[in-house]
Amino acid sequence: MLNKGLRDEEKIRIDNVLKTLRTLVFVPYPLSQVQKTDIENQLKEFGLNLESLIDYSNEDLITLLTRLHFDWDQLEQFADILIEFSKDENYNFEDKALAVYQYIQTESKVFSFGINAKIALLKN
Repeated sequence: MLNKGLRDEEKIRIDNVLKTLRTLVFVPYPLSQVQKTDIENQLKEFGLNLESLIDYSNEDLITLLTRLHFDWDQLEQFADILIEFSKDENYNFEDKALAVYQYIQTESKVFSFGINAKIALLKN
């Protein structure tokens, strides 16, 4: 278990990587090779790359993210990034995002209408 100081540092680090990933993925046009490389570099912070993200099972990805001490909000942000990345690229991470949203909804013990709406949208 991390002590409070380390937890805070870890949360800040994860938040910064997610913020950078968001800016890289939320572009209104297809990504250039340089942008894909930037995304790969950010994913490395989590011990991932595009290839391993494809290869990970939904359960293994969730296990990895929880081992990295992602909180519920960070898990949701990561799933949002997977959805956005799936829109413009030749990758389909929607099933992984759905699994993350369902995990949050089940394990957080708090019902979220926002996450429930995202789950419903992905299932349709």
